[in-house]
Amino acid sequence: MKLGIIGAGAVGAAVAMAVCGRGHACQITLVDKNAARAKGVATDLRYGVPVSPLVDVEAGDYEALVGAELVIVTAGINEQAGGATDRSDPLGRLRLLDANVKVFEDVIPRVVAVAPDAPILVVTNPPEPLVDVARALAGHERVLSTSTFLDTLRFRVHLGERFGVSPASVNAQVIGEHGTASVFLWSTAGIGGVRVLDAVRDRGIPIDDFRRSVEEDVRFANITIIEGIGASQYGIGIVTARLAEIIVRDERAIVPVGSYQARYGVTLSLPTVVGSSGAVEVLWPALSDDEQRALDATAARLKDVVKHYLPGGEQAIGAG
Repeated sequence: MKLGIIGAGAVGAAVAMAVCGRGHACQITLVDKNAARAKGVATDLRYGVPVSPLVDVEAGDYEALVGAELVIVTAGINEQAGGATDRSDPLGRLRLLDANVKVFEDVIPRVVAVAPDAPILVVTNPPEPLVDVARALAGHERVLSTSTFLDTLRFRVHLGERFGVSPASVNAQVIGEHGTASVFLWSTAGIGGVRVLDAVRDRGIPIDDFRRSVEEDVRFANITIIEGIGASQYGIGIVTARLAEIIVRDERAIVPVGSYQARYGVTLSLPTVVGSSGAVEVLWPALSDDEQRALDATAARLKDVVKHYLPGGEQAIGAG
């Protein structure tokens, strides 16, 4: 399997390292506007290959992506550089959209020119609007994003910590957007067949306080990480590598990723069957009335934001 990664910054390098560790790629090509950086990351990783699953890691230009089965885009300005680290800012990651649309206008046509059949996996923030931008630029529907896959895992980790159980035993999801308006599916969250909210109530814990605490930990996890190490990279690197594996192996696993939703006319993150072509089928989860209203509001907000970046405005969102 040949995999292309556009962007060799903190996230791109973390993705490449995680892919090397999982061992399901035979070739990784790193492309970056700073060719020396891409070469440095590729060279550094290559020295570890003899004690890991064998993979050829190289740096190259866009022409080197010919034959790629998947192209991952991590290029763009991050939260710290883009001023998106204020917990009180309602825009959150959406503050990065203007700068990163410009990056995509350069990157996506160049990817499609050399790898027209490859699905495109968007990791750059904000991922949902950038899927819509990438769809318009690529002229095909094989575009998806990591979106709330990482938020979902963070949700499970924080629930697991509070109940003293493995996060692998927690069944809970975050949908909508990878941002301040993400939707937590509390109504169906469970641990060992027990509803989380019932377990909270049985322990005499105020439910509203519990929910607020967990949601704040999840929503602002990236900012907490950035305050410590300057970039949120390792978790998303692992998640992206796993998603790449699902795609190239055509696993048809169900994970919450972002793809265009005709029902709303915009990209949203929802539980999705993922295979070799990207998002194969969306499974609409059962939602409480409050969760449905929150998802509707998130969709409306994203649609209003993204229409300003597409040729033809709002009408272009549903094109493709």
